[in-house]
Amino acid sequence: MNTTPRSRSVTIMDVAAEAKVSKSTVSLVLKNSPLIPFETAERVRAAASRLGYVVNRRASQLRAGRSNTIAVVINDLMNPFFAEILSGIERRLVDAGYVVLMAHTNENPERQRQVLQAMREQGAAGLVLCPAYGTPSSLPEEVQQWGVPVVVMVRTLGPGGYDFAGADNEQGVFDAADHLLRGGHRRIAFLGGQAGVVLEQRLAGYRRALAAHGVPPDPALLIMANPTHPGGYEAMTRLLSEQPGIKAALCYNDIVAFGALAALGERGLRAGPDFSLIGFDNVLASALSNPPLTTVDVHPCKLGEEAAALLLERIRNPAAPQQNHVVRPNLLLRQSG
Repeated sequence: MNTTPRSRSVTIMDVAAEAKVSKSTVSLVLKNSPLIPFETAERVRAAASRLGYVVNRRASQLRAGRSNTIAVVINDLMNPFFAEILSGIERRLVDAGYVVLMAHTNENPERQRQVLQAMREQGAAGLVLCPAYGTPSSLPEEVQQWGVPVVVMVRTLGPGGYDFAGADNEQGVFDAADHLLRGGHRRIAFLGGQAGVVLEQRLAGYRRALAAHGVPPDPALLIMANPTHPGGYEAMTRLLSEQPGIKAALCYNDIVAFGALAALGERGLRAGPDFSLIGFDNVLASALSNPPLTTVDVHPCKLGEEAAALLLERIRNPAAPQQNHVVRPNLLLRQSG
């Protein structure tokens, strides 16, 4: 017969008995209260350590009526740009004592709706959202009505009373196109992108640079494709077939540019000496491509940190004025462009 006693969770009462103090004293120590003398606090912590006591944060949050969980909803984790943004968000929030609960929508508004409802049911203290294509502009207001502070990042949802963190897409592409135009290029393609506000902003920068140099836009040089590696490969293949002799292109993002590099290589062309190619985002892999990719740096990790900072401020001060953090990109010149 097994006479081994059944195991049970160590409670705050067990710690109090071990340390020979009251339950309220243990509770104050676990909350790092300055009201408890140092020697007593150390005795309580030592007792908790000996017994293997683990604080039930969820129960504490329920008693206090608050959560330490932040929901982060990303539209496309296959793109390293968003993974780098996530690392910045997580670092800032963890440093502030929060737990990050991340979900991926894969650009599906219905999945996004389901994910947000689940995050609401989990009692998230706040939300950082990179909206999927097709997200209604009313979504931030709806989330706020749940009592959940929200920050929208990367893709704006138009005018509204929500905080936003993103980049100056128009200026970034303007600077890239201006660099190519100053280098003597007059036929510059734009590769990749899906319909939406970010594409509109980047195309506005492209067209503004052409106008500044007196170059009329050519619709045949706009090759739309999925903002992915295969999309970039297909866009560059089509461009080279339809526009013989073209020598320059801007890409919607770095992932499109990586696909374009592969298509150039198949044609025996090398980015830099044979064809000027510029990406957008400055993901970590862009410095290690062959050749290293000239790109527009929007500091993705820093952007994530700023999005988290906006949310933390909104949680601290719900009545604060609406805030926008828009990164001013800079052009990183490498060998490809």
